[in-house]
Amino acid sequence: MSLMPDVIDVSQLRREEFPWMDDGAVYLNAASTGPTPLRTVRALQEFTARRAEPHTISLEEQFEPLVRSRALAAQLVGAEPSEIAVAIDTSFGINVAARALPLREGDVVVTSDREFPANVYPWMALEQERGVRLRLVPCRDGLPDEDALVAALDEPRVRVLTISWVSFATGARVDLERLGRACRERGIFFVVDAIQGVGAATMDVAKASVDILACGAQKWLLSPWGTGFLYVRRDLIDGLRPPMVSWLAVKRSADFNRLLDYELAYHDDARRFELLTIGFQDFVGMAQSLALLHELGLKRVERWIRDRATRLMELVKEVPGVRLITPEDPDRRAGIVVFEPQDPLDAYKRLKAAGVTCSLREGTVRLAPHCYTTDEDLERAVAAVRE
Repeated sequence: MSLMPDVIDVSQLRREEFPWMDDGAVYLNAASTGPTPLRTVRALQEFTARRAEPHTISLEEQFEPLVRSRALAAQLVGAEPSEIAVAIDTSFGINVAARALPLREGDVVVTSDREFPANVYPWMALEQERGVRLRLVPCRDGLPDEDALVAALDEPRVRVLTISWVSFATGARVDLERLGRACRERGIFFVVDAIQGVGAATMDVAKASVDILACGAQKWLLSPWGTGFLYVRRDLIDGLRPPMVSWLAVKRSADFNRLLDYELAYHDDARRFELLTIGFQDFVGMAQSLALLHELGLKRVERWIRDRATRLMELVKEVPGVRLITPEDPDRRAGIVVFEPQDPLDAYKRLKAAGVTCSLREGTVRLAPHCYTTDEDLERAVAAVRE
């Protein structure tokens, strides 16, 4: 795909990967489910067809999609492939963090009080089972209060800060480097739910001092349902034991001719946390989708989404009676734009009737442009709200 230096050729991208978007559909729902590119669909179909005749697939071909997915996911967040475990969703990664980190009765986990449930319930369960206390820090004006989060880290027995990089309900993006630095200075584990950020914005887990990061791939990474990845910092891996043990989590299982020589010696890398067997065909698809984003250029994709979000916010602010929720500062948001019309349900229905796919969340309308979004898409959506 030939691309201009700093601009995505959206016409070509839509023609080659998302042709249905030129048939009148406006898709602004990447924060819920990202559309799979045609290359991904073809790869899934081809591999699934071969699965009907499994003798045509070698072990190397079966496991290669996992190897490739780990490598491509690592490039997304500035990690090494050895720090990446493939996973079925974000919840899996958060549960690994909750169960594998060395937490005891009386220890405190800090998070915001408007987190997505996937980053709350695993810690609530830990509270019931181990007596680990979950501390919910109130938001300020509906947005994560970073000052209050940092202040909470000084409370006795705080061991973990777990936070969404980008809020599903507001689109607000927290300063990972600031929060990660505060955790590192205090010897506190830093866990990140990154599903609403990775793919829409770029990050570096080392610079942000992230210990564990969980990310489903079905949204901004345009991948099949049931795909995602878990990042665990390299020097943390050896000290953590997987909360659930797969037969492929140990070194001995690398040799299929000696499976009965039992030895509970985990892999030295993040593969120890993987639960296999999983949907190999789905990771064939994930690898294709991640490859597309890398071909487009992660920075280029980030700029395109940022500029579309900026334009969308400008248009929304012109609509009478609408309150913009998402911060306007580009450093404080990623791809999600959330606003509150006078009648959110009515606005949502009008958007749907106009062929605009979006989400109704927490009494607000949520729009999420991606690399395939045009300004015309945005204008059609806001025109429907204005009616």
